[in-house]
Amino acid sequence: MTAKPTQTQHEEAYISLMKDFKELDLCGPCVPSDLVLIGDHAFPLAMNSRGQALMAASLYGRGRIVVLGHEGYLTTFPALVENALTWLRGDASENLFVGVHNNVKGVADNLSTSSFQAKVVGAFSDDLKVGVYVTDAYSVGADAKNLVAFLKAGGGVLIAGQAWSWAADHPKENTLLQFIGNKVSGVAGIYFSQHLGEVECLPVYPQIPSSWMAVANGKDFEDDLEFLLQEVSEFDIRGGAVPSEVLVHGPLAFPIGTTDDGRAFLAGAYYGQGRVIVVTHEGYMGRETLAPFWKNAIHWLDEGRQGIVGVVQDNALNVLSKSGLKCEKSNFRKDLSVFACTAYSDQHVEEIQDFVAEGGGLLIGGHAWHWAQTHRGQNPLTDFPGNKILNKMGLSLLGATIGAGCYKAPVPSQAIKDTYHFRHLLHRFAGHVTKGQQLTQHEEKCLKKLGSDCANYLRMQAHDCSSYTQVVSTLTDILKSSDMPQVCDSCPVKSSKDHLLLSVGAEVYKVCPDPDALLPYLIKHNPLMPVVYNHKVKMNANTAGGEEWISTGLYLSPGMKTYIAIPAEIVNKGWKIQIGCQTDHLNAAELKRAPCVHERFPVTTEMTQVWNLWGGLIYLVAPPKTQAKGVEVTVQMAVPAPYYKSGVTTPADWALLRTAPSPWAELEFENIILTVPSDAVRNLDRPDELAAHWDNIMRGIADLAVIPHKLNRKERFVADVQISHGWMHAGYPIMTHKSTATDLVSIDHARTKGLWGPIHELGHNQQRGCWEFPSHTTECTCNLWSVYVHEEVLGINRTKAHPAMTSEKRNSRAKEYVKGGKKLGSWQMWVALETYMQLQERFGWDAFKKVFAAYHKMSNFPKDNKGKMNLYAETFSQTVGMNLSGFFKSWSWPIETATEEKLSNLPAWSDHPMIQYD
Repeated sequence: MTAKPTQTQHEEAYISLMKDFKELDLCGPCVPSDLVLIGDHAFPLAMNSRGQALMAASLYGRGRIVVLGHEGYLTTFPALVENALTWLRGDASENLFVGVHNNVKGVADNLSTSSFQAKVVGAFSDDLKVGVYVTDAYSVGADAKNLVAFLKAGGGVLIAGQAWSWAADHPKENTLLQFIGNKVSGVAGIYFSQHLGEVECLPVYPQIPSSWMAVANGKDFEDDLEFLLQEVSEFDIRGGAVPSEVLVHGPLAFPIGTTDDGRAFLAGAYYGQGRVIVVTHEGYMGRETLAPFWKNAIHWLDEGRQGIVGVVQDNALNVLSKSGLKCEKSNFRKDLSVFACTAYSDQHVEEIQDFVAEGGGLLIGGHAWHWAQTHRGQNPLTDFPGNKILNKMGLSLLGATIGAGCYKAPVPSQAIKDTYHFRHLLHRFAGHVTKGQQLTQHEEKCLKKLGSDCANYLRMQAHDCSSYTQVVSTLTDILKSSDMPQVCDSCPVKSSKDHLLLSVGAEVYKVCPDPDALLPYLIKHNPLMPVVYNHKVKMNANTAGGEEWISTGLYLSPGMKTYIAIPAEIVNKGWKIQIGCQTDHLNAAELKRAPCVHERFPVTTEMTQVWNLWGGLIYLVAPPKTQAKGVEVTVQMAVPAPYYKSGVTTPADWALLRTAPSPWAELEFENIILTVPSDAVRNLDRPDELAAHWDNIMRGIADLAVIPHKLNRKERFVADVQISHGWMHAGYPIMTHKSTATDLVSIDHARTKGLWGPIHELGHNQQRGCWEFPSHTTECTCNLWSVYVHEEVLGINRTKAHPAMTSEKRNSRAKEYVKGGKKLGSWQMWVALETYMQLQERFGWDAFKKVFAAYHKMSNFPKDNKGKMNLYAETFSQTVGMNLSGFFKSWSWPIETATEEKLSNLPAWSDHPMIQYD
């Protein structure tokens, strides 16, 4: 996670612009326009209690612009105008000449006693040699392009006016694009809108004003959708192409094509004086079935210029040419009317953004899911090439995919009501929480998606973007106003509202300006725990395979921050610091904890600050194929955890450590690490005996797998309040429910009741694709380890190790399989295990070990189940010196004639257990 800037350039600009103002009394005769703000650089200066921006500022190119919602403000607030001129000319500029349009010459009169030298003119021209130009919004007409060029080159523009009266006189015109003043201010992301701004006496805040009401859409988009969806009733995106989801988050961005649950794969936006459409797979731009839509889209982007459409992709050129406009294969050029490209290049990012801002059209296609999968550890929202172009435009491609289907086009008149829109629903939800406004049933259903979208949006970390800070401020207010669920197993979360709060809480905590002030609203019971200071941890790493977590034996309380000093030799080498042992992401209707409760920080400096809203154990994460010996890190401050490490922790150490205050404990043995709630180990007197017990189990695991007793990477168990799927699941770590924790740390339980589930998961981690036949054996061959460890290590016969392993049930399964016609489709799990048990009971465990050993020496395995099953039959037969093809055929394995011929010289297993059913 990146650190937040202490004060953004926009905040500094705001302070300069509002210097010496305590309030702005707008209760005069002027009725301003509500200003719509988009992009990274536009920010409000004055905002009323309805969240309407009545004055704003922005940057464009090297220049600056201030926009006032009524021309009367140019003379009503002379001190504000002087502040604006000072800021607009730039800190380094010595140019005190100000060009003032004749229609607002009152500004020049007010400047007569200032240091500025005003020059009243009839129009703007480059010959003026001014640093700042002042005009009303109605007089820029023919000057618009020159003013934009002046602004881009570093000039300052002060423009004032209102568009509501123009909009009333031009009901069929697009105010955002056609109103004269917007041809200048819109380029910088500030638009005079058709909506009247409500006037009041406004306090001037010490920071940029914000309001949850300001996150509403800047337009209803009905006319845009009517144009775009002419003769379009559906979007057929069936087929092999896999699209991404696009997050539609800008005030002037809108979904066009969505799934039934509101996930967008096609969207549009206004940006400056231009427009953009994004489709989330580039292949769709060449789809004949979508040609009617592309015809409308190209004309919408062209805005009637009848210009040239430059197309990067050959397959898109043919379809887009049917639009009637001149299309040609071309890379980016400034003389194009519309540019159609893919989202996979970040060349010309700023040029393309300026091209659109100054009136061009952009059609961009591509998905981010493949990039996200192949760039682990990077942030798709900020690092994916297409998003470097699109984020500013209010659109972002996500790593999530969308299913193929044929989706209905929206009804334009109902789009805002019926279609999910991030800003619209965020505005409605904020009103629901802060003002008690009722949500519709449709809106309630969409809250879970809103939570996910908010979390994604916040990951843009666009701290210097006013639109972003408005959303952060809104979400902060929501969290403070709502009753944040204190989720746990006795207080589960079920409602869509609480789901949203849990999803968003941690993300807002990471990016809000004052997380310490927010913390008590998120974590209401957060007792102080005793800490240790400057605790040194020595580590060794030898990661032959995947990454490895290295335990520190320390814990951070919820919201607690600490610094970790890292030796230079592992900085920028792919190491990470992880806070939290529970890495499962939850997606359940009922939650007993937040969906994601761990954090990772890349080790890029020798001193790294870390924290986690939910708290958690502290780990160093060593990257794959890394060797490090005697590496020492120092943790500035943390809570000690009950942590036992074989060969390191003495009985005297453990007597103190087992009472350590952390709610999580860790027991690290020769080949396995058990992470359990601390209550499970408080009464553990002899961890050394437990260590010996688990060492034996893990040696048993290794023996059957025919691998060295010292595993390449220690296995890990984490016993959590809730996991992502199943009662337990394999992986690193193996996840299990916390009720299993006491079983994991009890030798007596293991010796009497067994540990079928945990050993089953350890078996999963030993499965190899070359002798696995999914889905038949996925939940079967892992049980070979369960049976082996129970019998050979724990001394529990297979008939007592699991209820399904009694002789009666085994025989019954075999009979039912035969009775059902020996269909291979039914050869699953327990039925499949019977095949292996029959082999084991005839040839012993030694045969399995030899078979696994033989596979270790092989390469170039078949990829399909049929090929793999024949190889297994052949390998097992050769290993035991007996032709087993008849036995496997009796289980309906697809044994080929070639395999039978290879084994024909071996004696047949003629009395195998399945003979009785033939």
